[in-house]
Amino acid sequence: MPDLMALQNGASALNNTIQVSVRGRWVDAPSLRVNGQTLVVRGKSIRIASLHDEDWIEEEIADPPACIRALKDKSSPIRADIFAFTQREPEVAPRYPYPMELRSMAVAAVGDYNEWLSKLSTSTRKNIRQAEKRGVVLKVRGFDTDVIQGICEVQNETPIRQGRPYPHYGKSFEQARRDHGSFVEHSDFVCAYFEGEFIGFLKLVYRGETATILQMMSKVAHYERRTANALLGKAAELCAQKGVKYLTYGLFNYGNRGDTSLREFKVRHGFGEMLVPRYFVPLTAWGHICVKTKLYRGLMGVLPHNVIAAGIHLRAKWYQRGHS
Repeated sequence: MPDLMALQNGASALNNTIQVSVRGRWVDAPSLRVNGQTLVVRGKSIRIASLHDEDWIEEEIADPPACIRALKDKSSPIRADIFAFTQREPEVAPRYPYPMELRSMAVAAVGDYNEWLSKLSTSTRKNIRQAEKRGVVLKVRGFDTDVIQGICEVQNETPIRQGRPYPHYGKSFEQARRDHGSFVEHSDFVCAYFEGEFIGFLKLVYRGETATILQMMSKVAHYERRTANALLGKAAELCAQKGVKYLTYGLFNYGNRGDTSLREFKVRHGFGEMLVPRYFVPLTAWGHICVKTKLYRGLMGVLPHNVIAAGIHLRAKWYQRGHS
């Protein structure tokens, strides 16, 4: 392990901040370089340090003990209460002796496309086929001007999605370029068209034997064309062609929310729950309290399911009323 002086030399940053996207807005966040990797701190009441873009980059955290020492060092330019990091799926056996809980990831085995397809329900396979019959054309594209313009058209179709204001609604071409321009060197954009109109897209980020869906969206006006089904089917096919074994699509369970339409959609397309260790290392006295009481989970992980469900329903009604 590196000594403290070498660690401090390797952990310095030019201005100790980095731009991160939070709910569709770019903001400055405290950052620290440790052994060539960037740690970023988010949160106000509970400051949590983690590997920048942890869910989208190819490498996982290289040296957790070095990160902990750097974050605890009194001369560190940033302050954090908790250091959190996740093991890379599909490895599920805990490797580290730190406090942890199991993170519920949505994962599909896609190494063999035909096998993945055969395990889907008859109705889901039918929807994937019907998209082509209903005129949906899929193209795998790079991040060019036409794709960015198409993304803008999809994002600006409606200000409300999934019962709440959509943070990317109304964004300009340049804003969309910045939002979606990360990891393009190891990504594919699967784009859906109907009679030349851009009606949906899926951004697929490759990470070794795993690929991750960073974003998927389609126009509400073309819902009956089963665009989302076609996009996911193409993503699974691309993974199999490139020798990628697993496709991940965010979380499987979202705290105490229980069943959601998104989770049902994932299940219908072959995604199941993979429980992956996520570690929470307390760095301060407040951090110890938060880890002990699991306050870092936020409201979705603390409130009862029935309270969350009622709140989501009321929120959706409120936003629908405001845009009716």
